Amino acid sequence: MHANNITHFAVRAENVVRAKKFYETVFGWQFQEWGPPDFYLIKTGNEQNPGIMGALQKRTESVGAAFNGFECTIGVENLAQTEAKILQAGGTILMKPMEIPTVGRLIQFADPEGNHVCAMQYERSVHQ
Repeated sequence: MHANNITHFAVRAENVVRAKKFYETVFGWQFQEWGPPDFYLIKTGNEQNPGIMGALQKRTESVGAAFNGFECTIGVENLAQTEAKILQAGGTILMKPMEIPTVGRLIQFADPEGNHVCAMQYERSVHQ
């Protein structure tokens, strides 16, 4: 048990195929069909750096309202290259690179499904 650690995340999408292509293209994530239609398991890392597991699934409504979640940040090696890939893959930059002293540089973007996500190039001293 990993007390209080995030161990799973979900990306919700109107167009699951489009979202899958976006995250494969920009971040190299791997997807495996699993369970119900329009549901994929997401592998974000590799054996040396496993990351966390996630899911890509069809956006649904809960109790009559659209799902609201909290923001996730994806650690990247090169923020400028990631920003270019996001734009090429159909995403939108919502916040230009912002320096967070002693932490790194951060952008906020929307994927083609309208989900807001951050990407951060961490300073080497804090990057794991």
